[in-house]
Amino acid sequence: MEQPARTDKKRIQTGKSTRAIVKPHVMEEWVGKVYTTLCILVLVITIAAIVYFVSSRGLTTFIMDGVSLGGLLSGLKWDPEGDIPLYGALPFIFGSFSTSLLAALLAAPLGICAAVFMTQIMPGVGKKVLQPVIELLAGIPSVVFGFVGLSIVVPALRALFPGQGIGIAAGSIVLSLMILPTVTTIATDALAALPRGLKEASYALGATRWQTIYRIVLPTTLPSLLTGVVLGMSRAFGEALAVQMVIGNSPHIPHSLFESASTLTSVITLDMGNTVMGSTHNNVLWSLALILLSMTFVFVFIVRFLERRNQR
Repeated sequence: MEQPARTDKKRIQTGKSTRAIVKPHVMEEWVGKVYTTLCILVLVITIAAIVYFVSSRGLTTFIMDGVSLGGLLSGLKWDPEGDIPLYGALPFIFGSFSTSLLAALLAAPLGICAAVFMTQIMPGVGKKVLQPVIELLAGIPSVVFGFVGLSIVVPALRALFPGQGIGIAAGSIVLSLMILPTVTTIATDALAALPRGLKEASYALGATRWQTIYRIVLPTTLPSLLTGVVLGMSRAFGEALAVQMVIGNSPHIPHSLFESASTLTSVITLDMGNTVMGSTHNNVLWSLALILLSMTFVFVFIVRFLERRNQR
C-alpha cells in the first residue's frame, strides 16, 4: 500500500521540476522574440525615415520650386549660380552609369576567375593565401583607393593615352578595384556551395576539368555570379570620394574615356556644403540624392529577381 503513495509523490515532484525547467525556456523564448521584433522595427523605421526624408526634400524641387523633371533628367547644362539657373543632371547621371558599368565589366571576369581558381583549381592555396588577401582588400578605405588612383592610375593613363589621365577610365579602374572583393566573395560562396555530385557526374561521363567548369559549374551558378556583379555595381554607383579624386568633376558629357567628367555623388558632396538649406539649388541636390536612392532600390530588385531565379 505504501508503494503507490511513493509513486504519486515522485510524479508530483517530477511535474514540479518539469514546470520549473519549462518556465525559464518560455521566458527566454519570449525575451528573444521581443528583442528580435524590436531590432526589426528599428530597421524598418530607419529605412522608412530615410526614404521619407530624401523623398520629401527631393520632390520639393518639382512641387514648390517649379523645376521640370524632364529638364533635370535630360538637361545638359548645369549652372545653378547663373542669371538663369540651369539644372541639367544628365552629365552626372551619365558619369555614374558609365563608371559603374565599366567597373563591373572590369571586375566581373577578374573576380569570377579568382573564385574559380580558389574553389575549383587550387582550393588549398585559395583558402590560405588568396582569401585573406581579398578580405584585406575589402577593408581598405576608399580614400586610399583614391590616392592610389591619383598616384598610379592617372599618371599611367596620361603616359599611354592623350589627355590629363583623369576621367571615366581612371574612375572605372579605381571602382573596379573597390568592388572586386564583393564580386569575388559572392562568386566564391556560390561555387563552394555547388553540389559535389554535379562535378563527379561530369567527370564520370568523361569531361575534363575545364569542360566541367565552363559547361557545368559556371552555367549552374550563373544567377549567383550575376548577383555578385549587381551588388558590386550598386556599391560603385554610390561611391563618392575615390571617384571624385580621379574623375575630374566637370559638369559635361565627355566624348572619350579620358576626358574629365562627374557623377551624382561627386556633385552632391562638392555642392551640398555650399548651398543654403531650403534653396532651389539645395533642393535639386536632394533630388539627385533621390535618384541615387531609386537606383539603389532598382539594384536590390534585380538581386532579388536573380535570387529567385537561382532557387528555381
